[in-house]
Amino acid sequence: MSGIFIAAASISQAQKSTPYHDQYRPQAHFSPKKWWTNDPNGMVYYKGTYHLFFQHYPKATVWGPMHWGHATSKDLVHWKEQPIALYPDKLGYIFSGSAVVDKDNTSGLGANGKTPMVAIFTHHDPKGEKAGGSKFQNQSLAYSLDEGQTWVKYKGNPVIKNPGIRDFRDPKVFWYEDGKKWVMSLATKDRITFYSSANLKEWKKESEFGEKLGAHGGVWECPDMFPLKLNGKEYWVLLVSINPGGPNEGSATQYFVGHFDGRTFTPISTKTKWIDFGPDDYAGVTWGNTGKRKIFLGWMSNWRYANQTPTKAWRNAMTIPRELSLELTEGDIFLRSTPVEELDKIVNKTIKVDPANLAKNNNIFAVIKQTPSQYVLKFNTQASNNYSVVLSNAFGEQLTVGYDAKTMRYYVDRTRAGQTKFDKSFAQIAYAPRLTTSMGTNLQLVVDASSIELFADGGLTVLTSQFFPKKPYTRLGIVNHGMEIEHLQIQPLKSIWQ
Repeated sequence: MSGIFIAAASISQAQKSTPYHDQYRPQAHFSPKKWWTNDPNGMVYYKGTYHLFFQHYPKATVWGPMHWGHATSKDLVHWKEQPIALYPDKLGYIFSGSAVVDKDNTSGLGANGKTPMVAIFTHHDPKGEKAGGSKFQNQSLAYSLDEGQTWVKYKGNPVIKNPGIRDFRDPKVFWYEDGKKWVMSLATKDRITFYSSANLKEWKKESEFGEKLGAHGGVWECPDMFPLKLNGKEYWVLLVSINPGGPNEGSATQYFVGHFDGRTFTPISTKTKWIDFGPDDYAGVTWGNTGKRKIFLGWMSNWRYANQTPTKAWRNAMTIPRELSLELTEGDIFLRSTPVEELDKIVNKTIKVDPANLAKNNNIFAVIKQTPSQYVLKFNTQASNNYSVVLSNAFGEQLTVGYDAKTMRYYVDRTRAGQTKFDKSFAQIAYAPRLTTSMGTNLQLVVDASSIELFADGGLTVLTSQFFPKKPYTRLGIVNHGMEIEHLQIQPLKSIWQ
């Protein structure tokens, strides 16, 4: 057994004095300056700007009447929080949904030559829910003629009325070029219902999918559907979030690969697959209007404890944006997820580490001459034997990430990682299967103040987990059990809030 240790220092006093440097605040992930957030919404790219809307309650750090918060970015890394985009109204709270650029003004909502951005969202009527009815969720529109700065609710809302399904929400809309129409995937209790429209206002039901397929341990939510090519052939991917019923309990997002003919989605496999096996990636969808590139973002929490995590001024963050692609492995098609290349914009410096030197001096602090609070760690192994990565501090708290060759599973163990009393289920070991039988492995870890994202085997296996140590981890060790570690490198990351 050998150990490699990497020190991680605390944030400077000058940084701590700013709002975005409070305890547990992610420095490489988006989080709101204050208050509550959950699902990412309305993600669309337009005129060089990535728009991220998000479920937001601007009066407390727990869930409440939902608004659409708004943030923008030029590079998917640095975010500027904008004024709230959509407020609750007489039709209800503003639940999850999507946004599109209606470049041909099919909706007729454009004016004076200005292209409308159109938001399609769920109106959730709390009074109707409290009364015990089943029609309190309906789909509505809002539009912007100033590139997302201000929004006007459509006077004809709702545009899709609830037929009597209690869970009837989260519309994700895209333009289907082959059929010259808009297509909506909508979460309807235990399945996805597809609708189509020529103008975003009048919708026709096309088909249903999933009543007896996939995981059904909880209600289906936050669908998304998009095409990806593999070896020149086009496939369609359908994302479906589920709560509870995830592979490591609670919230998670499954996916299906198949074909779509403009009306019906047909999967090519009935195997249940997960875009992220970790406990803290939920309700993720992709940005619209990005061409062939598909960029995914998830909410980095879990409904088991989202309201209780030990942050103060703010609560919950988003994952690192991830680029999606398809890969054929072991006779099946899987999604690959990798951090977007734009993350390199905040890499301070790539530091290559010779494992032979570390065997003599297993403290890397002198080698890198800095102690990053957030960083990317990468390495390869020629054999798929046991190994582990241990983050720890002087208080005896530690987070362990590794691979178990016997069960062929990656894992994140946060049972001793820090604060756990806020929820009895938080102290857990999360597991994720290895999806390839190739000899060697490669691992990429994105480590932030209170989160770790594991991307293994080129992103075939992904595992995201939060943690809350009382003090920052000051040591990182790689225990390789005699197995050779190759291409070890560390990339300290600059804070996106500086």
